[in-house]
Amino acid sequence: MSKIIEVIEELVTPIVEELNLELIDTEFVKEGRNWFLRIYVDTPQGGIDIEHCALVSERISEVLDAKDPIEQNYFLEVSSPGAERPLKKESDFERAIGKFIHVKTYEPVNGLKEFEGTLTAYSEQGLEMDVRIKTRKIKVQLTKEKVAFARLAINFSA
Repeated sequence: MSKIIEVIEELVTPIVEELNLELIDTEFVKEGRNWFLRIYVDTPQGGIDIEHCALVSERISEVLDAKDPIEQNYFLEVSSPGAERPLKKESDFERAIGKFIHVKTYEPVNGLKEFEGTLTAYSEQGLEMDVRIKTRKIKVQLTKEKVAFARLAINFSA
């Protein structure tokens, strides 16, 4: 599967960049009997509309039809990553400094595997967050190797 994603991203990235958009994520998944190729795009400032998605979909469809990198039939979906967009690339984390995020770890850190709080720093070594646990506010430092998944989050307590 990762090879397909790699090929798709190589084909899609120039199109997305030409339209002054950013490729956020790519998924190729089977749901029931159907396969879905999902391309998530956004503007560097954040926020796209249905016209952006339609234009990207048209352009990507042309290239995918010509190159035909996927053997099975699939549905192409192009959309915004949403308010809780995933944080995968270094640039995603750097842009998220000062924002509220949700992080899951592979193994417990201080007895917990999930953290929500404000990202205060990011470096090659990992990230630092201000997290509220009940009535205490603590700093949590996580190495990159421990982070299984990270995304922006909506802070309902703010």
